[in-house]
Amino acid sequence: MGTPEFAVPSLTALVDAGYPPVAVATGPDRPRGRGQEVTPTPVKETAQAAGIDRILQPEDVTDPSFAAAVAELEPDVIAVVAYKILPPEVFAAASEGAFNLHGSLLPKYRGAAPINHAVMAGESTTGVTTFFLEPSVDTGDIILQKEMSIGPNETAGQVHDRMAELGAEAVVETVRQIDAGTVETRPQDDEKATPAPKIHDEDGEIPWAASAEAVHNHVRGLSPYPGAWTLHDDTRLKLYRTRRAEGTGAPGTVLDADGRLLVACGTGAVEVVVLQQPGRQRLDAADFLNGYALSEGDRLGE
Repeated sequence: MGTPEFAVPSLTALVDAGYPPVAVATGPDRPRGRGQEVTPTPVKETAQAAGIDRILQPEDVTDPSFAAAVAELEPDVIAVVAYKILPPEVFAAASEGAFNLHGSLLPKYRGAAPINHAVMAGESTTGVTTFFLEPSVDTGDIILQKEMSIGPNETAGQVHDRMAELGAEAVVETVRQIDAGTVETRPQDDEKATPAPKIHDEDGEIPWAASAEAVHNHVRGLSPYPGAWTLHDDTRLKLYRTRRAEGTGAPGTVLDADGRLLVACGTGAVEVVVLQQPGRQRLDAADFLNGYALSEGDRLGE
């Protein structure tokens, strides 16, 4: 069960490893792109290409008809990767258990946005966890974990793409352990749990009063989606890439706008590398400054 691109490597890996799902559950076809053409989810497209004919696309996973459809399949195992929160009556249908792939080393970063929060926090290590589902979210017994590094300038999007591949390895290994009866679980330590809630628009505002490192982590942790933002007068600018730099000034002050964009933070400064104004494409700072009026001494965040 899964919907976005993150789940595609796991589905492909299961098929390649000799564990093709008897059915796939994914989101409904939706209008997407500029033309708003009705398009299947990445998981549905991958499943169809793999010859998986039984595809469930519930509008509401809590609808009893979805639980009934899953139970009718008599699944041995349910693997969940980037899907909705399932009610117990759905995942209870799996005779050998239902497990989820989560994008963190649980119990750290429980919630909907573990990759974003890990990068925003400046973590140098993260990973994936498979765990058996239970009614409470992201709290089930751990089956296995795999670690990966986070580079100091790596964005959440880059971590996401690498993690999807690592997660596929974890999913296949988990299914193999369940198949062989060799799973050894361990409970999560709730006292070590940290939250990773869904990112809302207001969370994207850049905290210029923080350190340059914190601002840099904030920007890369929200890149490419949903994007960190700041105000220049009444214009909202989105920042996608920065680098730490030398400079001092009042937080949010533009220190240099001549060929490069340097902005002061609470301590230190950041050089803005890629940014965007509303209705325009993302640009390197030099190209952006050629078409947007921003001068030394201007204040961002006001």
